[in-house]
Amino acid sequence: MAWRNLWRHKRRTWLTVGAMVFSNLILVFSISLQFGSYRMMIDNTLKSYTGHMQIQREGYNDEPKMRSSIDAIIPLANEVRKQLGSDTVAARGVAFAMTSSEERSYGLQIVGVEPEYEPKVSTLPGLINKGRYFEDINAEEIMIGSVLARNLRVGVGDELTLLGSGHDGSFAAGIAIVCGIFESGITEIDRNMAQLPIGYFQNLFGMDDRGHNIVINAAGLSQIPALQQTIMNMLSGRDRLVVLDWEQLQPGLKQAIQADFTSAWFMYGVLIVLVAFSVLNTQLMSVLERTREFGVMMALGVKPARLGSLVITETAVMSGLGLAIGAVLGIAMTWYLSIVGFSYPGMEQMAERFNLPDRMYPSLSLLSIMLGPSIVFLFSLLASIYPAIRLFFLQPVAAMRAV
Repeated sequence: MAWRNLWRHKRRTWLTVGAMVFSNLILVFSISLQFGSYRMMIDNTLKSYTGHMQIQREGYNDEPKMRSSIDAIIPLANEVRKQLGSDTVAARGVAFAMTSSEERSYGLQIVGVEPEYEPKVSTLPGLINKGRYFEDINAEEIMIGSVLARNLRVGVGDELTLLGSGHDGSFAAGIAIVCGIFESGITEIDRNMAQLPIGYFQNLFGMDDRGHNIVINAAGLSQIPALQQTIMNMLSGRDRLVVLDWEQLQPGLKQAIQADFTSAWFMYGVLIVLVAFSVLNTQLMSVLERTREFGVMMALGVKPARLGSLVITETAVMSGLGLAIGAVLGIAMTWYLSIVGFSYPGMEQMAERFNLPDRMYPSLSLLSIMLGPSIVFLFSLLASIYPAIRLFFLQPVAAMRAV
């Protein structure tokens, strides 16, 4: 009966279903694109420096002290690479030093890196716009950011003096030649960070064979938990070593994503409410124009609850139709764009400048498919409650006299 009642006014029913289809299509695509952009944002942010996870000495992430180091860090990195069967693993050492040119001095963070493996866990080596990256793990060379190079007034081939504190508290001093200048587009990084080959870094700061973290990148975000557990099992016999994932290393990134997702739902909510009011209007008109019919049915003994459930069933059938068609169309469009990618004017130039992907790919999942349409379905049912409640106050005699 509910199905037959829907098609008494085909145009009105299809207009309401069309609104649902359109909203469900937009929601499936928008949420999938949002999830895909979050995945790309996480990957791009982490691959610039932090990595998906890191092996550190316990407590180093909260208080990065020079002496909170890992012994035999390069052999350990080699062991992790062998265990994982992947070369997206790189050892690092971190220190702070005063860097001086002939004219100026600045304090900055010095990072010792493995030249062979650092380009596989970080995008910074790919952002060099002058000079080259390291070729020798023991070379007395330094790579600096464009802002720091401008502040120090140095270029490729110039010498920089490094002054700092060694691992044992001794005075660390050395000279390095600028071999490359990178430009990440992030002023703080371009001004406050420099890299040295880890062999020279260890000699300069009296680290012996030590380092401070081992950076690991996974093939995808979904593989991080399993990969983290594998590494933790491998390190179970080593005292005071921990494996931190990106949420622990970059808690602000997760909070930013949550804030963006929450704000996006404000716009989604407006769309859902508009659809709900469309359903309310349709069902209210349907109830009002069938007042006499409902009065006759009540006079024959049909309870108001049965009539109310009929109205809600009609809404459920109509909403289910909109959900199915909208979800199918949304899946088709999103699946296509997840293969070919999605771009907007100016994105390719920005991606080329910052060494990032030039296209966005929606992330299609059961959650992104069903989240939006399910909420539309729920709000449509809620919108039908008011027309159904009106039937409880309907008087059979008065209803049968309605024209």
